[in-house]
Amino acid sequence: MISVEEALAACLALVRPAGTESVKLADAMGRVLATDVVAGRDQPPFAASAMDGYAMALADRVTGARLSVVGEAPAGRAWAGQIGAGQALRIFTGAPLPRGADCVVVQEDVAREADTILLGPRLDEGSNIRAAGCDFRAGARLAAPRRLSPADIALCAAMNAPVLDVFRRPEVALIATGDELVSPGEAPRDDQIIASNIYGLKAMIEAEGCRARLLPIARDNCASLTQVLALAQGADLIVTIGGASVGEHDLVAGVTAGLGLERSFYKVALRPGKPLMAGRLGGAALLGLPGNPVSSMVCGEIFLVPMLRAMLGLGARARARRAGRLGCDLPANGNRAHYLRARVEAGPDLPVITPYAVQDSSLLSVLSEAGTLLVRAPEDGPRKAGDVIEHLPLAPHDS
Repeated sequence: MISVEEALAACLALVRPAGTESVKLADAMGRVLATDVVAGRDQPPFAASAMDGYAMALADRVTGARLSVVGEAPAGRAWAGQIGAGQALRIFTGAPLPRGADCVVVQEDVAREADTILLGPRLDEGSNIRAAGCDFRAGARLAAPRRLSPADIALCAAMNAPVLDVFRRPEVALIATGDELVSPGEAPRDDQIIASNIYGLKAMIEAEGCRARLLPIARDNCASLTQVLALAQGADLIVTIGGASVGEHDLVAGVTAGLGLERSFYKVALRPGKPLMAGRLGGAALLGLPGNPVSSMVCGEIFLVPMLRAMLGLGARARARRAGRLGCDLPANGNRAHYLRARVEAGPDLPVITPYAVQDSSLLSVLSEAGTLLVRAPEDGPRKAGDVIEHLPLAPHDS
């Protein structure tokens, strides 16, 4: 067995960014930016009014002053004249500031009669002007790589970038294996179960912005598994679920070896998830996950998500762990790293992480309730409530 860190390094060595493509700005939400976006001009490109009101010279902004209104400037239509002493321009938010004006008095501080305004007793001391380039200057960059958020999309639009270069969405082929499995909605026999983890993994893949392709369930014979693997052609990554152990019906290792798999490793010092394998099969990376539902999902969090992010151009690295305080005493850990499903509660300084009493690798109900995975290193000694520990937050992925 190899360590979790060694296994992850081997997995990341199998993948690389999936290439780039150009997409319209309106279709770029959630995509990973591949090329910097560069602003072609200042934003705003002119000094603009930040409020609805009256533009004037600062020297005329005096309580009780009467000024002549010489025109009007709505947003999108600049006023061509120049403000002189004793004059004001009716102006609206976003409109260019006229020549001769260096402040805007908000309309609530003004009484107007025909073409004359009287400045009130409580004038705003601010200029109410947005300076040219106060948001960004020409040449400003939104740096790649970066997963684009709604705010990023708005910024790219303000930078006048209608098309963005992004990393291509990797395609992942998912293969569940086993005679005991049927798809949701089918009628299982008494000795069969519903294939569940393949749908959880599909959701995990799509949450990262990749494409997931569900292939037919491979039955426990070499011909069926070979046929389904052939359907994975064109995928960037093949993920098999189950069949990677050493029993008579665990066929993934043997069948993929016969198809030319260059195996990187088999078995990891991990609970849950010991029977994990990875390698390269033709033009695709292959990740063989355990069949137990929780084991496959936990291994997805530890190994699959970093592989996907590397393929999306976000860098080849482990997901960041966070610090917390243990919510209960724990005995010493064994010789494998242990990722325990745990609940998260607010604490005075760090969140309190309390593992569930039952950690059976078949119990999806516990995983659904969990907010994080408490991480214990191999041979970690006994721990007391309140000790600082590390944990790996579960979906939604934000690290």
